[in-house]
Amino acid sequence: MTVNLTGNDAHPISSFVSFDDWLESLGKTRATGWRWRKTHPWLETTNIFGRLYISREVIGEFERRAVAGEFAQAKQPGAAL
Repeated sequence: MTVNLTGNDAHPISSFVSFDDWLESLGKTRATGWRWRKTHPWLETTNIFGRLYISREVIGEFERRAVAGEFAQAKQPGAAL
């Protein structure tokens, strides 16, 4: 793990992202995040001083699986577009 304490180059400062910030970037609520953590044990979070974080590695795995269609669901009849 490379940690850049200065923030002066293109490398991330940390390998962790706030779980709440990540969920917000996906347009998901904290309740959805809680449900995902309970039903998908591979979606591992880290508690640092009482706040949840998710590693960039886990985010990458989530994105890989999403692109592969693993989380796709059939459209519900009568659902809005």
